[in-house]
Amino acid sequence: MSNSTQVYHVFIRATAEDIWQAVTSPERTAQYFYGTAIEVTPEVRTTVWQDQDMGTDAVLEFDPPRRLVHEWRSAYNPDAAGEPASRVTWEIEPRGDGMCLVTLTHDRLEASPKTAADVSGPGWMYVLSSMKTLLETGAGLPRAS
Repeated sequence: MSNSTQVYHVFIRATAEDIWQAVTSPERTAQYFYGTAIEVTPEVRTTVWQDQDMGTDAVLEFDPPRRLVHEWRSAYNPDAAGEPASRVTWEIEPRGDGMCLVTLTHDRLEASPKTAADVSGPGWMYVLSSMKTLLETGAGLPRAS
């Protein structure tokens, strides 16, 4: 199985606007994304973890509250930090009854095998599950070990 393109889906009982805020606001991301504060503007995605600047990545598409595409570098992992940037696409699709389908696609991982292995499966699933839990209950999941 190739990890060069990874696709994840999750249904969340929240509005597209609330999900967008959860993806782009440092106050919200810190509550579910391993304690990482991520701020997204139309130009850049800035990441801070444990008061350490983890860098900025280019934002390639910014279409609130439906679609966000940005580069991804694994600065948090010394083994993967030197790999080329990959790409993450967030798609938020309202489905009625106060629910949305969130599709996260992480691709362009061919030249970044350490990043691909690091984010695959439980990596992204924890982030998406914790975001869902936060938006539906008010608290994210406990930190995964």
